[in-house]
Amino acid sequence: MRPSLKQYIEQEILPRYDHFDSAHRRDHAEQVMRESVRLAALHGAREELAYTIAAYHDTGLVAGRELHHIHSGEIIRADQRLREWFTEEEIALMAEAAEDHRASSDHAPRTLYGQIVAEADRTIEPLMILRRTVQYGLTHYPMLTREEHYNRFLGHLLEKYAEGGYLRLWIADPGKEQRLGELRALIRDREQLRTTFEQLFQQETER
Repeated sequence: MRPSLKQYIEQEILPRYDHFDSAHRRDHAEQVMRESVRLAALHGAREELAYTIAAYHDTGLVAGRELHHIHSGEIIRADQRLREWFTEEEIALMAEAAEDHRASSDHAPRTLYGQIVAEADRTIEPLMILRRTVQYGLTHYPMLTREEHYNRFLGHLLEKYAEGGYLRLWIADPGKEQRLGELRALIRDREQLRTTFEQLFQQETER
């Protein structure tokens, strides 16, 4: 990892996440970066490219969530500083990978780097996913009642993570597959899911 690139990302790119919702703050970007580097090493990809893609993958949230993956790609292409370290071909590859990372995308990532950042962005830690879902609801829908928050929480989990949901794992990872199974079991157990929601909701509203 070239020190000048690392310094630029840490000083100029990661601070952008400080202004996003609590589920997409700097700690999320840093987690995706670490996981992307790990996956790149496992699959023979360039760690520096994976690191940079991950750093930019959600920067497009500055223009709204719906098309944030597209805007992240645009930000990569427009960043002239990246040309100090990467060729135009590499910048195009990184932009495509950022565009392909979204879990609800209607197509598979076009390259290994797209698969890497998409997979790194799918942190399958059941409690973390449930907490981030509560956090997102509180940040974006503060007008909802507690019951409405639960219904939104449940609807999101069913749409994305339950059997038949749109989440896809693009790179084989037995540990992640096991954790996804655990999350799906919790979603099916509505009594335990409601209890967990109540605990997380209480914690987040008391912060």
